[in-house]
Amino acid sequence: MKKILFLFITGLSFSALHSQEVSDAIRYAQENLTGTARYRAMSGAFGAVGGDISALQVNPAGSAVFNNNQMGISFSNLTKKNNSNYFGTETSDKDNSFILNQAGGVFVFHDRNPNNNWKKIAIGATYENTNNFDNDIFSAGTNPRNSIDQYFLTYANGIPLSVITGVPYRDMYYDEQQAYFGYQGYIINPVNANDNNNTQYVSAVPAGGNYYQENEIYTSGYNSKLTFNIATSYKDKIYFGANLNLHITDYRRSSSFYEDNSNPLEARETISSLRFNNDLYTYGNGFSFQLGAIAKVTDGLRLGVAYESNTWYDLYDEVAQSLSTTRQAAGGDEIRESINPNIINVYERYTLQTPDKFTFSGAYVFGKSGLISVDYSIKNYGNTKYKPTSDPGFRGLNADMSNQLTSNGELRIGAEYKIQRLSLRGGYRFEGSPYKDGRTIGDANSYSGGLGYSFGATKLDLAYSYLERKSNQGFFATGFTDGANITSKLNNVTFTLLFEL
Repeated sequence: MKKILFLFITGLSFSALHSQEVSDAIRYAQENLTGTARYRAMSGAFGAVGGDISALQVNPAGSAVFNNNQMGISFSNLTKKNNSNYFGTETSDKDNSFILNQAGGVFVFHDRNPNNNWKKIAIGATYENTNNFDNDIFSAGTNPRNSIDQYFLTYANGIPLSVITGVPYRDMYYDEQQAYFGYQGYIINPVNANDNNNTQYVSAVPAGGNYYQENEIYTSGYNSKLTFNIATSYKDKIYFGANLNLHITDYRRSSSFYEDNSNPLEARETISSLRFNNDLYTYGNGFSFQLGAIAKVTDGLRLGVAYESNTWYDLYDEVAQSLSTTRQAAGGDEIRESINPNIINVYERYTLQTPDKFTFSGAYVFGKSGLISVDYSIKNYGNTKYKPTSDPGFRGLNADMSNQLTSNGELRIGAEYKIQRLSLRGGYRFEGSPYKDGRTIGDANSYSGGLGYSFGATKLDLAYSYLERKSNQGFFATGFTDGANITSKLNNVTFTLLFEL
């Protein structure tokens, strides 16, 4: 209630057109590898292994592998470093966060009746922080060709001048608001200023290129999942399981784009510098389910298959923007403008459907000495959709996702070797790009390792993982789409404390 009251005080705007982009959908369609330290040390290759609290996230049948009740809690320290290259200028930024990564438990109920082939039922509940959004990215460099003026021109062209100058900001659609900023900041000018029906605009940024630009992006928040699991085993040879998942998201992004130029004065007022600020807050929840099975083909060989449904999110967006510009008159005098409506646009609830996923798994268990496991998952990102699909704004966006996104595979390999009470673990993970161009978000390569020690009913596990991924996402999705080449490096240390009950 306080939040709604605050928005009304500062100014509240509901818009029928939307500010979502393809990258927003990918944010929720992708999940980072999280979970217990054992799970992370083996790069999540647990689809045919089970017997780990986080293994339920891959294959819900995994809880029926447990013989005893187990509870655990995991903490992670995550360091993200982003190296940026923008037209040859290199910069870097990093962020560090400490989070509750995972918590949960599995409770096993055995049937001692020798005539019953269904030997046990396992019930589990877990919490996973599936995506930690804390991140800082800073890019800077001199663009030899393009200015952000193209962003404002793209939105403004086709909108009557009477709308930009006569409709209150709070009543404008998103595209009209972007045109409003460009016009009020003197970045763009109407071709015919005396015609209220004018729909064509020109730039007030001097031509010639060599625009110095900076882009700062600060994000925070999380995507988490609450899982309720049930599983059973048939003759301790075949295991079946199902999950019901509740997803919760809370995401904040603040970006600030700066541009200046020292191009020669012209016989008209021209923009010499500007700063464009954007704040986005997205929150909501979602639902999905999972089904899975594991078969003991021999005493050592296990095979698994699992299906994870689409996730259906109900999301809300809040957007606030501001702009400041400096322009120079023909005589060299500087004129400064600050456009800050002090209004938060609150958009209507919308639905995002992320793609489903199939996982095929195989593992070989060497008695009590160790194991080796392989998982392969397939996900078609092109099936990502904003709903309602009949909405004109979403129709074009869904077509863009279908054209830009593709199916990808994820390979996870893990191994464990036991020396009495000590366990040594290692893993490798490869995830393909969700984009057809392979550049917007590139392939991910991850290496992991760890160890664990059993004190009997209590176990301590430690894991380290490293992931590297390259990307090149435009600073803006419309008009001005230049972006930096980003190399992201993630270092994660996870600690888990387990109790057998």
